Amino acid sequence: MPAAVEKMMFVGATPWHGLGNQLDEAPTVSEAITAAGLDWEVGLKDLFTQEGTPVPARATYRKTDNSILGVVGPRYTPLQNSDAFDWFQPFLDAGECQLHTAGSLHSGQKVWVLAQLNRDNSEIVKGDEVCKFILLSNSHDGTTAIRVGYTPIRVVCVNTLAAAHSKSSGSKLIRIRHTRSSKTNLEQVRDIMDNINAEFEATAEQYRFLASKNFNQADVRRYVKVLLGIEGTADEEIKTRTRNIMDEILTLVEGPKQDAVGVRGTWWAAYNGFNEYLNYSKGRTSDNRLDSLWFGQNANENSKALETAMQFANAI
Repeated sequence: MPAAVEKMMFVGATPWHGLGNQLDEAPTVSEAITAAGLDWEVGLKDLFTQEGTPVPARATYRKTDNSILGVVGPRYTPLQNSDAFDWFQPFLDAGECQLHTAGSLHSGQKVWVLAQLNRDNSEIVKGDEVCKFILLSNSHDGTTAIRVGYTPIRVVCVNTLAAAHSKSSGSKLIRIRHTRSSKTNLEQVRDIMDNINAEFEATAEQYRFLASKNFNQADVRRYVKVLLGIEGTADEEIKTRTRNIMDEILTLVEGPKQDAVGVRGTWWAAYNGFNEYLNYSKGRTSDNRLDSLWFGQNANENSKALETAMQFANAI
């Protein structure tokens, strides 16, 4: 399987995926772009049939090496990496966050930057905290628009967790424009960050609710079956590979990362056991797991795992 991560950078301790160029201090936007190998621009090329007839589409390409990134419509306008990442600048200027990770996937087809909020972590139970991050991504192949989303990360194992669903969309944030020197702007930036922080706290309340509810072995086994799509399958009819995955997840639910007082035996442990499987096991390589957990199928499964844990916990 080809590598998903082309190049990336990170600040401080090595993240769970173990990938990227390490920086000792939080970078500026321009420093992050350079360290992550994103200091290139996207251009457009006209497309023609073999006979030389123009077609109503164009190709996006990376100007530094002329590599083709994707095929887009005739009205498509590339959003350059520097312009996309500059969205964070007002928040950096106000001291509200710091850049933590940035990089590109699939030979530059998708780029992202992850920033940590300068707000207190959310404590779920004593000694078990969740950090608050914002993930901005953009595609250069025309498959997705620019996106901003909330990304909680559990400190004890540095795992990417699912966030609570909310009527407040990350896309609402990206349309906000700022005048950096304006006093009104500074107040607006802080208001925006207060709202983002409130979203994280709402998610943390869900986590705390899970930690307040204990599971029994029959229910947690059924929970894993639901997530693996085998709820109605008798144990003796489960295929060997699926049985091994199920046993692995159940072991993680009871594992050392879920052994703290207030965590062990709760639905918070059950969710985190499945989440640990997504972070470390599902997928052939670390970089493909990163891609899937942030942007692909594993992201959907992560959200489903949280929602399903909430359903089981609410039934108690």
